[in-house]
Amino acid sequence: MKPEAITSSYRRWAPIYDFTFGRITNTGRRHATKVANTIGGRVLEVGVGTGLALPFYNPSVDVTGIDFSEDMLVRARAKVAEEKLSHVRELRQMDARDLDFPDASFDTVVAMHLISVVPDPEKVMAEMARVCKPGGQILLVNHFARDEGWLAWLERKFAPFADWMGWHSNFPKDRVLGIHDLQLVEDKPLTSLGMFTFLRMEKAV
Repeated sequence: MKPEAITSSYRRWAPIYDFTFGRITNTGRRHATKVANTIGGRVLEVGVGTGLALPFYNPSVDVTGIDFSEDMLVRARAKVAEEKLSHVRELRQMDARDLDFPDASFDTVVAMHLISVVPDPEKVMAEMARVCKPGGQILLVNHFARDEGWLAWLERKFAPFADWMGWHSNFPKDRVLGIHDLQLVEDKPLTSLGMFTFLRMEKAV
């Protein structure tokens, strides 16, 4: 997706995101934050959106969130203030393809329902790996394309509408694999239909 399409799409989604797509994706959000909590330390959430995951992090975890959409961030900041989420260090507008953080800044980098939205997923993966500490974890939750069956057919039919929907329905998993220094250590379906998948990767020491 092009940056201007992302901005336009999420400006439309922002007011209703929590009550629509946000509810559908709650299982993945709960699972990823649970894993991040067991690791502890500093967490970067890439594509923090309206901040739906922020209350699920333990108070002892130091969370930084970034998002390309300022419309989404306005709502995330409001959540932090209303719910007094003191573990959230900062929320910043940023392009995930060019993260404004030093190398090896975070123990865990989390990206939920993001990687099929960004214009250059390989570049985003490389940036997430760069800012992750050696031995740290990259946690992804996303929908990935199926190879066969009626759901695969449906994914292909919706593919031309990616800019309007705000995500790619037929995004291939192999676009996030094979990143230098990252080893896949867990690949887990999160629902019975396999609508969303949890991937855990570890950065080489």
